[in-house]
Amino acid sequence: MPTRPATTAHLLGSVALLAVVLTSCSSATPAPSASPSAATAAADCIASPAEYQAAWDGHQVRCVAPTLYGTTSGKDSATLYPEGFSFAWAGTNANLETYLVLRKRYAAEPAEVGIGILSYVGFPGLAEFDTPTNLNVYTLPEGVSPIVPSIDGWTQVLDDELGSPDAFPPQAQEELIAAYTGLGKDQDAVDAFQQVTGCRRSELLKGAEVSAAIGCKKDFLKAVQAAGPSPYDSGTTATCLTNFQSRYQGPHSAAAIRGVLFQCFDAGFLNTGVARGYNTYANPMVCGSAAKERVAQRVTGREVIVPNATIASLPEHVALPLDLGRPQARGFLEKGYC
Repeated sequence: MPTRPATTAHLLGSVALLAVVLTSCSSATPAPSASPSAATAAADCIASPAEYQAAWDGHQVRCVAPTLYGTTSGKDSATLYPEGFSFAWAGTNANLETYLVLRKRYAAEPAEVGIGILSYVGFPGLAEFDTPTNLNVYTLPEGVSPIVPSIDGWTQVLDDELGSPDAFPPQAQEELIAAYTGLGKDQDAVDAFQQVTGCRRSELLKGAEVSAAIGCKKDFLKAVQAAGPSPYDSGTTATCLTNFQSRYQGPHSAAAIRGVLFQCFDAGFLNTGVARGYNTYANPMVCGSAAKERVAQRVTGREVIVPNATIASLPEHVALPLDLGRPQARGFLEKGYC
């Protein structure tokens, strides 16, 4: 499902932030051992999920073709993402290359591979996470294209799904873009989420639910409440959007847009709005503690969204179980991996 072309103003805003992120990341302290860039120089790249599994099992670092994607899901899940979601979050081939690096680098500490991948993806709450999880590596059906989840990409998705070319006013879109592309060097995606929604960063990182008690704005909460149950619960993306459209009584503001993305598409408070992963934990690809890493060093790989599908319906697919170890032995999330 292709997105519409970005407007010049939107494109420049997103590109400007990405330039800052990429420049900053290039000066990050790298972890030792192999790197995706070294693997990319290989003459032949992994072109199928079966080849990827062979490299994974053999602790090999190789380049990966851009036709492969990776999504983490529950071990027994029949779909890429929980069934009610219309879209699934996916890592690109660059992410898959990074996972092979982690697999080789931390072979003696498999939990650092499994939790490291979930952190790289952008999972919050990993200190206690214990759901058996697979890394699904797959190809997309012919004619299916990923969507880049920039603010422009999300705007197009909302326009399409809500059946309106102007589901949200341009001013609200611009406010959302400004919040995510106008961050200072020590500010991150969580700060942008707080700026847009009012929900306090400190409480979100403690695992608090969004509510007025943690400062969330009325427009944001009204949008979330109008949308009804999340697809994680009893809802679906379709019912979530239909409910919002019929029940929401308030301004279609930036906070309201963010409420819809939060509730209906699993775009949580760690979402960067520029199609890059992020976490407040230590980056498994950077040596050093989370406290000492710069914001730019905690920005991770490139992400897209793809139509959610049953795993059995994918043209090619392998499921790689992730070793998550014990929740009590995850000091590396804060102290660093090396």
